[in-house]
Amino acid sequence: MDIKYLRLIKTITEEGNMANSSERLFLTQSALSHQLRELEERMGFKVFHRTRNKWVLTEEGQELYKIANNVLGTIEAGLNNIKQIRSGSKGKIRVSTECYSFYQGFPSFIQKMAFLYPEIRVDINLEATHQPIPKLVSKEIDIAIVTSQPSSDLLTGIELFEDEIFAVMHRENLLNKSDYLDAEIFSNEHLIIHSFPLETVSVFERFLKPNNISPAKISAIPLTEVALEMVSANIGITCMPKWSLKSFKIAEDLIFKRIGRNGIKRTHYLVVRTEDKAKKYIDDFISSFQEEFLIK
Repeated sequence: MDIKYLRLIKTITEEGNMANSSERLFLTQSALSHQLRELEERMGFKVFHRTRNKWVLTEEGQELYKIANNVLGTIEAGLNNIKQIRSGSKGKIRVSTECYSFYQGFPSFIQKMAFLYPEIRVDINLEATHQPIPKLVSKEIDIAIVTSQPSSDLLTGIELFEDEIFAVMHRENLLNKSDYLDAEIFSNEHLIIHSFPLETVSVFERFLKPNNISPAKISAIPLTEVALEMVSANIGITCMPKWSLKSFKIAEDLIFKRIGRNGIKRTHYLVVRTEDKAKKYIDDFISSFQEEFLIK
């Protein structure tokens, strides 16, 4: 049965006459009478006893009125629930990471979010890069992407994926003869990094520093394209995960070498303030982010 008939039965019963019912349903009395006649013809019985001043439900009509109340009540409750859900789906999310390389792929993700969730605004906070956790705690950003699980109960870390850092070098580099790179080898090399401080550079913090090794020369080149050109010219090596270079054209002369016998592997976490995790728009962002970046 069409919902319009249920609204018709409910309204006429509660208003008691056609004049008030037509105003409530924004229909003319003629259109209202036509709908009622159409309903009774379909059902095969009278729904109302018509009197001069009052419209009274028949016994069959009383059953239809019960159905109308149940169905329309359920619909209204459901729409109210959806409204409450949607009220929590709007918000601004400021994101930062501890590593510039993770920003690769972010623009396309933000574009997808804008399409799927137009009421969620996603902003990248570059100024918080290298110190996302302190900025998250101080509420200057809302999401941090890091490579260590937070220890504070104020923060919740969600594991995303594991990657490995490789040395990118020219095939004519003498290091190409090695199966993997020992820490000592870097003491004679020109290391090209994205930016300082060194504490934010994975190959230094996780591999060179523990082995008390400092590269012969370190250059900070913030543009990945330029860093790759320098490596292509065989004037240095850079270190980064393979997935961060997916959007770049890699020259045929460039090769990837494992760093250390077991490699430098990192686990990436999405970190959010624990108090914010239950917010609908935050949860929508996290779910979409996991779908986008879990496959790296």
